[in-house]
Amino acid sequence: MRMLTPPTIAPPFAAYAHGVEIPPGARFVFTSGQLALAQDGTVPEGAEAQARLCFQNVAAILAEAGMGPADVVRINAFVTDRAHMAGYMAARDGWLAGTFRRPASTLVIVAGFTRPEFLVEVEVTAARV
Repeated sequence: MRMLTPPTIAPPFAAYAHGVEIPPGARFVFTSGQLALAQDGTVPEGAEAQARLCFQNVAAILAEAGMGPADVVRINAFVTDRAHMAGYMAARDGWLAGTFRRPASTLVIVAGFTRPEFLVEVEVTAARV
């Protein structure tokens, strides 16, 4: 897989690539959006704690397919307020720490989720040759 960051456009302003090229024959995993719901049904307080749990849930899904953070090619994330962006980004960057390649990434501010205590939702696409 190859990160695409053309020199003719402004570089990414965070830990992501503008695009990622996937070679022929790769296997893909697409996760559903993961909310910060722990196995026991609890929801942590704060955007960063919720984002960390979202990424833990994503990691468990990827592990089922023999993949991990280094295989992620795209992250779509949703937060309920601009104030939650820093916490989300800290969790994302921590989860991706140690990976060589950066995924394409989109962060959107939304009005809300199915329950008011949810502040963050994360979905990923991963690929492995």
